[in-house]
Amino acid sequence: MGQKLKIAGWVSVGVVAGALTTVSLQTVARGAMTPLPLEEIQQLSAVFGLVKTDYVEPVDDKKLITDAISGMVSSLDPHSQYFDKKSFKEFREGTSGRFVGVGIEITQEDGLIKVVSPIEGSPAFRAGLKTNDLITKIDETAVKGLALNDAVKRMRGEPNTKVTLTIFRKDEGRTFPVTITREEIKTQSVKGKVMEPGYAWIRLSQFQERTVDDFVRKVEEVYKQEPNLKGLVLDLRNDPGGLLDAAVAISAAFLPENVTVVSTNGQLADSKATYKASPDYYQRRGGGDPLKRLPAALKSVPLVVLVNEGSASASEIVAGALQDHKRATVMGSQTFGKGSVQTVRPLGPDTGIKLTTARYYTPSGKSIQAKGIVPDVMIDESEEGNLFAALRMREADLDKHLGSGQGEEKKDEAREKAREEARKRMEEEAKKPAADRKIPEFGTDKDFQLVQALNQLKGRPVLVSKTLTERKEEKKEN
Repeated sequence: MGQKLKIAGWVSVGVVAGALTTVSLQTVARGAMTPLPLEEIQQLSAVFGLVKTDYVEPVDDKKLITDAISGMVSSLDPHSQYFDKKSFKEFREGTSGRFVGVGIEITQEDGLIKVVSPIEGSPAFRAGLKTNDLITKIDETAVKGLALNDAVKRMRGEPNTKVTLTIFRKDEGRTFPVTITREEIKTQSVKGKVMEPGYAWIRLSQFQERTVDDFVRKVEEVYKQEPNLKGLVLDLRNDPGGLLDAAVAISAAFLPENVTVVSTNGQLADSKATYKASPDYYQRRGGGDPLKRLPAALKSVPLVVLVNEGSASASEIVAGALQDHKRATVMGSQTFGKGSVQTVRPLGPDTGIKLTTARYYTPSGKSIQAKGIVPDVMIDESEEGNLFAALRMREADLDKHLGSGQGEEKKDEAREKAREEARKRMEEEAKKPAADRKIPEFGTDKDFQLVQALNQLKGRPVLVSKTLTERKEEKKEN
């Protein structure tokens, strides 16, 4: 299994630029194919011919075929995707932690593109873009109705080229253009510091190629400053995922050697796999074991893992492994629920498809898909409560989402009501002065959830949520 992972291509999980994306395991399909449905193939050929002869204007053959492939794959579930030459390149960039663009993390809201946060030091950061800004136009293209991936493509480009974003800033009630010069963005996925004597905080914002090395360096810095560490908070809030081997490595940093971190199961033999806390499962070809530099004390230091609705895929793998092995107390709110495996298969030198081929399972055998990780201790996002969590999308909210495969989903009747109440609260919040409604930055002394995590490590009382409950899987409509 170790050798199989070493020769694997792109192995990734999660959400890129706020868009829901992937775990990929580069394998070769060996399953026997069933006979092709000839009647349907003939219909496809007939439609192709009709479009070519009857459509109002000529249509390029290649475009018709690639659009048909794209539609076939994307209709399966939210994470299966056709990669043309450009999107395949961008997929690789997303896992490397380097890309050319403006430097913002984004999501979608009411058909518009919402800024989750500008990357510190990026062109967007220097241009003054803020969290919750809405992008209404990219150059001359209206964003309304534009797919998130298409918006990302339009904002990326060649270095030193310009893109004009039209911004609607709710709290100022104004719309204005911002012209930004694209440049290479190098994202920093690991932050951390000693919060107070004996206690430290390390945050992972994404699982990238450099994440494990950066994590090891940050741990070394922490222990150099505080050799007698009494407790550590591993912060995975809003971490959309990334590379599978990085998730296995971060789990292995805290777990006994060779215990199970995560398993996968699907139709193909290669999709039935178990990943363990061993260098064979995360060590890259030609490289050494980066975890050897970690202090031995990290294996036993008291640990809290912070998660929320934005913690997806690789984050859920780590949280689930540490929770199942009782290595950490998981605190926060129920995670996103992205527990499916995507395999990237080449269709040529520059194109391919990303296809859902398996589900992820925690060491105890629980499916992550459409369920997520339920914290040991539910904590609100602020002292006033979890005001806006109902507005956040989770895997179970996505159209055509894959079920968990473990029992029937149940419809949550209260979900839409909670969302409507949260929308009203957000409207009221927007009327307040900006200084009064700014959400404290993660890792500060005003970070409510982090304060509760530190209280947990110290054995002090924790302000447990009075409203958060486990969200059950919702029944899918056929």
